[in-house]
Amino acid sequence: MSLTGIVNPGAKAGSGVFPTLVFVQGNEQRTINLDHSPFTVGRKVDKDLVIADPRVSREHALIVSENGEFCVVDQASKHGTFVNGERIDRKTLERNDRLEFGVRETVYVVFNPQHETSNTARDFLSQISGIHISDETTDLEKLTLFLEAARKLNTVGVLDEILMTLLDVTLKLTRGERAYVFMKGADGNLRLAAGRNAKGEPLLDDKTISHSILDDALKSNSEFVLTDTSRSLDLSGRQSIVAYDLRTVICVPLRKPQVQTTREALESPSMSAEVMGALYVDSRFASRDISTVSNNILHAIATEAASMIENARLVQAEETSRRYQQELSIAASIQQRLMAVTIPEVPFARMGGRNLSCKEIGGDFFDAVNTDDGLTVVLADVSGKGVSAALLASTLQGMIYSQLVAHMPLTEIVAAVNRFFTHKHIGEKYATVIIARIRRDGELEYVNCGHVPPLLVCNNEIIRPGHGNLPVGLLAEAVYESDRCNLHPGDRLVMVTDGVTEAENARGDFFDNERLEQAAKKGTLDDIFSAVADFCGGTPLNDDCTVVELIYTG
Repeated sequence: MSLTGIVNPGAKAGSGVFPTLVFVQGNEQRTINLDHSPFTVGRKVDKDLVIADPRVSREHALIVSENGEFCVVDQASKHGTFVNGERIDRKTLERNDRLEFGVRETVYVVFNPQHETSNTARDFLSQISGIHISDETTDLEKLTLFLEAARKLNTVGVLDEILMTLLDVTLKLTRGERAYVFMKGADGNLRLAAGRNAKGEPLLDDKTISHSILDDALKSNSEFVLTDTSRSLDLSGRQSIVAYDLRTVICVPLRKPQVQTTREALESPSMSAEVMGALYVDSRFASRDISTVSNNILHAIATEAASMIENARLVQAEETSRRYQQELSIAASIQQRLMAVTIPEVPFARMGGRNLSCKEIGGDFFDAVNTDDGLTVVLADVSGKGVSAALLASTLQGMIYSQLVAHMPLTEIVAAVNRFFTHKHIGEKYATVIIARIRRDGELEYVNCGHVPPLLVCNNEIIRPGHGNLPVGLLAEAVYESDRCNLHPGDRLVMVTDGVTEAENARGDFFDNERLEQAAKKGTLDDIFSAVADFCGGTPLNDDCTVVELIYTG
């Protein structure tokens, strides 16, 4: 009877716990663990790797583990499966092979690419894993030495190799045949993180282990050590132990590190500590030497392994955050370029505008277009914040700009935008929009879609036009109307987003309309931003702030 499960065929020195596939599509890429066989590829949504392209067949290819190797098998696909540019029906895979499924050049998969782990780290781990584990009392000292060294190397690039080395040492220490590390996922369910047998071969299949003991160890948050199951009087519910003739089974919970020293953890482990996973070892043979493995050593394994994994999670989270911030910076740069406003110079008016985002990218924008119809100013605020709002804001800006250039009436423009938002079913997203057009003779036409009412500053008096419509994106059947008025030389139209009126100070008070009107009377949009900054007194903005000013010069 074999206990090896599905062996990782690419498991040569320095490989990861599981071989990986790096899926590249355009400028995006993601890593997939090849942790089961067969691994399916195709256009159907139930495939392990779904490639949504018409050139990819619904049942395109399989990646299978056979006789210590991984092979890719074409499933009679129409446009073929390619390995390193050569069309194949079946081919054994080697590290760094490039696979293409129907689509060439822009979409491909790299099989088990070389780790970024440095050679020094890999060689060091290899040396440590070769430590001979004796039957003497120095085992704990050697194990602690290994774990301490491995923990210092605990970075994203070496985590897989540390886990494998940990399993190797655990197998030598316990004389087991197989060892596994299981970790709880975000959903609270266990997943296999690493598997290894006594021959040094990674294991991808946990079907033949005792899941009942694994579950009991996690529920009770305590160690299970069965050294000779043939002498156990109660094996009810332990079907795997009976079916696969398992004689030795060890299961140790991995507890989230607490604020205490290693010695304190060994002497008085906190049974209330959160369980983050488990270390599992089994064998078909009764262990004569298991009695030499003290509870202290098992606690050392569990405590230090949990510490390593938790540290790695923190490192990975930090790396993910760093990459996310990088992507946000790139997105912010792109958005700034897309939304850069070239203010037209016209003889009868001048304008200015400024935007402050509360995040790297935001959902406010303004724009200006000069045509034979007059100088048109747009100010919009997409609901929400961050990436989704910024994406819709960019789309909205492009739609409105193109229709203004095409001389579309203002009401038809907002009606078209409303149809787009409501027909695309993009969730609870809507936008407030105000579009104002001033002609050479001073006639002002504007359409306000749920936006903060604009301010007309005439002879140092503030007028707040009350005309308005529904925001775009709320109701498909909404009808939109515009309003008109005549401006005189020196009259100013001031438009803001609600991030200005709803800016808060430390006490939670809003800047509100009254303060806005007082600031608008004083002069320019710089005065408005200064008034907001003074009012907030250092309290961070909780929404994007945009102010646009249009002055009719006659």
